[in-house]
Formats: sequence, C-alpha cells, structure tokens
Amino acid sequence: MKRLNEWFEEYSVSHQNQTNQYIHYICVPAIFLSIVGLIMCIPAYFLEDLLKGDHPVFENWALVVLIVVLIFYFNLSIKMGLMMAVFGFLCLVINHLISLIAPLWIVSLAIFFLAWIGQFYGHKIEGEKPSFLKDLQFLLIGPAWVLYKLFK
Repeated sequence: MKRLNEWFEEYSVSHQNQTNQYIHYICVPAIFLSIVGLIMCIPAYFLEDLLKGDHPVFENWALVVLIVVLIFYFNLSIKMGLMMAVFGFLCLVINHLISLIAPLWIVSLAIFFLAWIGQFYGHKIEGEKPSFLKDLQFLLIGPAWVLYKLFK
C-alpha cells in the first residue's frame, strides 16, 4: 500500500494549476458531502431498530460507510484519519440539518452534479485528466489532499 505522501505526490501531478486547485477546494468537499447525503437517504430501518433511539445523525448507512472509509484513511495516517473523521462527522450533521428544511436527496443530487461539473471544468483548465481515471482510490485521496492543502 502506498504511503500518504506518495498518494499526494501522484495526485498533485494533475493539480498544478492554481484555478484548478481552488475549484477542487470547493468541489471535492461538496462531492463528499453530497455522497454522504445520498447514502443517508437510504432507509435505515435495521439500524434504527438496532440502536432503538432517535439519533438521525448516527442511525443511517452513511455512518456505516464512513467507518469503513475511515479504515483506509487511518491506515495511511492517524492524523489524516482523525481529520477525515471530523470532516465526515460534519458532513453527517450538515446533511441532517439540510434534511430538516429540504428533501435531502434532491439537494445532494444537485450538489453532486454541480460539483462534478466544476471538477471537470477545473481539469479542462489544467489540461490533465482527473486522477481517478487512472486509479479509483484517488476518489478517496482527493478529500484528504484538499484537507492537507487547506490545513498544512
């Protein structure tokens, strides 16, 4: 398994253009948020019965998926795992708040498509193909790279 800095070096090759980077700082977290939102829309009767409470932030399939994804991040770096755990929790909370005022699946789908349009526009400016076309694991590296760049 590659180390985190190796992933970042390889990811950075197709993210040199400053405008593309700025687009990624907005669109990558938006895509992550929207995917969490879409997964939260999957009925979670089993989890609700299992936890026997009223905890919509925790009683959803997005939390289960995030826990699995966090294993990937913690294997790369404890610090990155913790950062992604905080970001993932914020995504759960934000999506719950969105669900209180609008249909979450519609909002999440709109964010998802608009953010991907932004991503592909950024790569058009860059003149490079998105990294995930080479390796799907870059779909998980993108959010970590953005956090690293924003908080280094």
